[in-house]
Amino acid sequence: MIDLYSWATPNGHKIHIMLEECGLSYRAHPVDTGQGEQFKPEFLAISPNNKIPAMTDSDGPDGKPISLFESGAMLLYLAGKTGRFLGKTDREKYETLQWLMFQMGGVGPMLGQTHHFRNYASEKIEYAINRYTNEARRLYGVMDRQLGKTPYIAGKNYTIADMAIWPWLRNWQGQGQNMDDHPNLKRWFEQIGNRPAVQRAVKVLADLRKPGFDAKAREVLFGATQYAKR
Repeated sequence: MIDLYSWATPNGHKIHIMLEECGLSYRAHPVDTGQGEQFKPEFLAISPNNKIPAMTDSDGPDGKPISLFESGAMLLYLAGKTGRFLGKTDREKYETLQWLMFQMGGVGPMLGQTHHFRNYASEKIEYAINRYTNEARRLYGVMDRQLGKTPYIAGKNYTIADMAIWPWLRNWQGQGQNMDDHPNLKRWFEQIGNRPAVQRAVKVLADLRKPGFDAKAREVLFGATQYAKR
């Protein structure tokens, strides 16, 4: 059995999608990051970077339990466990991996900063807003050009690279973007969003997450609590 420790965020939804697509049995345990649950010792034991998601699998690769953190590593683990959504040939696997790394190193961090400075920062810093909004637009353009050549982000088949990127684009308006400016990306975004497994996945833990941040959540996420020594 897979125990998933997660929250209804883009990184959480990556793993929700993969588990739903593969039809694996799992239990989703909420980790309310706005309330500081990511700093509890039992969570840090499997996620030392105090970030969601994390997971344990009672049936690991050697028949023994294994725990994992970092959503990209978890996607690769689940692809290896099921033999799905990574690619069959070496070429297909590397093509998928490069776009997975593109999400981990570019789309996630840059769109995360875009969200922060446009929507959450207590001080509106024009330089930061412009820098990250423009970088988000550039990344959207990279994906749009790729999807003008292939039906999915890594080629002809749906892969973990699509699952990793798609949740980050759900709030494109909050990133200062217009999907109509990227018709290939818009086609892909709508196609992925229509998948039944994806529709199930985005509902996982979603009813527990409240919109916006209260004073405690803002301090936990952006204040001294985040940087305390543990």
